Amino acid sequence: MYRHLQRKLAGHVREFLRRNYDLDIAHLAMEQPPNVEFGEYALPLAFELAKRLRKAPRKIAEEIAVGLGCIPELERAEAAGSGYLNLRVKREMLAAAVAADEKPLADIATGKILVEHSSINPNKAAHIGHLRNAILGDTFVRLLRAAGRTVDVQNYIDNTGVQVADVIVGFLHIEKKSRAEVEALTREPRFDYYCWDLYARVSRWYGVDKENEKKRGEVLHALEVGGNETSEIAELVATAVLRRHLETMDRLDIQYDFLPRESEILHLHFWDAAFERLKTGGVLSFEAEGKNKGCWVMRRAGTGQKNLTTEDTKRAEEVSKGSEIEASDEVAEEDQKVIVRSNGTVGYVGKDIAYHMWKFGLLGKDFGYRKFYRYPTGQDCWVSAIQGEREHPHFGHVAEIYNVIDARQSEAQNTVIDALRGLGHDEKADHYTHFSYEMVALTPRCAAELGYQLSDADKDRSYIEVSGRKGFGVKADDLLDRLIASAQKEVDDRHPEVADEERREVARQIAVGALRFFMLKFTKPSVIAFDFKEALSFDGETGPYVQYAVVRATNIFRKGGFDPDKFSSKDANFAKYLSPGVTADATARKEANEIWTLWLAASRTSLVVEQCVATSEPAYAAKHAFQLAQMFNSFYHHHPILAEPDAERKQFLLATAAVVRRELIRVLGFLGIPVPRVM
Repeated sequence: MYRHLQRKLAGHVREFLRRNYDLDIAHLAMEQPPNVEFGEYALPLAFELAKRLRKAPRKIAEEIAVGLGCIPELERAEAAGSGYLNLRVKREMLAAAVAADEKPLADIATGKILVEHSSINPNKAAHIGHLRNAILGDTFVRLLRAAGRTVDVQNYIDNTGVQVADVIVGFLHIEKKSRAEVEALTREPRFDYYCWDLYARVSRWYGVDKENEKKRGEVLHALEVGGNETSEIAELVATAVLRRHLETMDRLDIQYDFLPRESEILHLHFWDAAFERLKTGGVLSFEAEGKNKGCWVMRRAGTGQKNLTTEDTKRAEEVSKGSEIEASDEVAEEDQKVIVRSNGTVGYVGKDIAYHMWKFGLLGKDFGYRKFYRYPTGQDCWVSAIQGEREHPHFGHVAEIYNVIDARQSEAQNTVIDALRGLGHDEKADHYTHFSYEMVALTPRCAAELGYQLSDADKDRSYIEVSGRKGFGVKADDLLDRLIASAQKEVDDRHPEVADEERREVARQIAVGALRFFMLKFTKPSVIAFDFKEALSFDGETGPYVQYAVVRATNIFRKGGFDPDKFSSKDANFAKYLSPGVTADATARKEANEIWTLWLAASRTSLVVEQCVATSEPAYAAKHAFQLAQMFNSFYHHHPILAEPDAERKQFLLATAAVVRRELIRVLGFLGIPVPRVM
């Protein structure tokens, strides 16, 4: 409601400016004053208009304040300071609308949004870094849906890349296992853990003898060609690990709609179609000389394609037939500009360009689709196929894309955007967002708790980096198990009277809340150093702290015999307790302002959602939840609601608790955090 009223009042101000000053200002900056005594909205507009109108800012603010006239929701407008325009709303009207959970119609952009997140290589167990990606992506999906948008959730699967190839090298050349033996292993409950250890062993094996690394190239080639025993083993391994990844993420209530796989991008010739368009559109240029001789090189938007000789064209046509997966974890900047190498292989960025052309409906090709995984909720997750089921959902052809990938991939992401612009799809490029974030590490204390041996120098560092290749890191399931076990001890001590099964569920909910909130409270450009003790704390800026505020509010209604979801605030006298008149004593006015600050915060949820979406930053929602919980806890300690002897005042205090509880549950839902019954 706060955001709705803000827009409505801004419209009145714009109308006054058009009518009196012949000014048409599309966007008006509106702030919330630091203290509700000054009003609910403040506009610095007069400072911006001073030169244009050749008047003092204070004078302009006074003219606007007088000229706005009578607005039903507005108590009064007044000039403040040297030129601010403060707007005071009728508190009882806004409070009644918030209590009734009114949701005024809002303009919602049309078109489907695609959010791609997680994108974990299906070669080993998911780790703590993958959790940040998945939690950020899933939370952003929830925020977009809260804003009324239609969203597809995709998880790109690189099942033919170097990471999968390395594990297959381990099975075939280190452990020398047959297809049947590998297939038997894939049925083990945590096959992804087995692959985690094997992947680290392969990295060490490569270091023993340079000849060993040649096996990687042989396996990569077999995966690309397909139709052989090596590729069949890789399919078994990648599929089994992928299924484990979905199970891991489902523990955090993270689900996907579609899993596009690189194998289908290759075998359905997505790259071939994209390559032809990139060549004819002048986006790629064939290098006939120099250090990139024989390569197809990306031409940035606005540059043209070089003229080719007959010999160059012949060589280029030969090159266009090749394709191979990038054989390194990180793509160097130079390689990101070379899309097709002189040996005819196409790098990661080239295939990514083709994939994103499909996302926007620009490729003229489509996947086959088949059902892959059914969640406990009944939702089906689909996977790409060469030939799929006849009836399937429609994926692709989206209006906007958000790609959740870490900051190290910025150059590659920019190259994709440049390719779209080079093909003349500026509007599509404008609606492609690299949802960038920084890495997750461990505090030295956390690393030590996990059993890693640290040097004295490590113990003095602010964080310890993890490495999947070295086998140093935190598996996602291990992290969840550890958090649940720690929460279980706390719940068992506090609530021995609760049944065992419920205590286990409460512990799980606390652990999920702790993990998700910890990953979300930092802004995306922040490096996170994870710590068990900090994440699980019931005090401070943590998930359990916010969850506990909701449990406290729920307990008020449980003890009072009220259903908070059916509680009626119609009898609450908002005017009396939120807007005491000038004759009221100073204590009453102070209390009214304090409680009104809480109501105002509760009314801002839709504004926070809008802010998160506009900035691609879920941290604002986590901050909002924490601040609302803080304010409620202060209210809870200062107002013993159930002991209040005045029936009318008690009704008002209950209405306050009900509204804040509802908004806390709502925001926690956006963050993917459940609310336990007890804590």
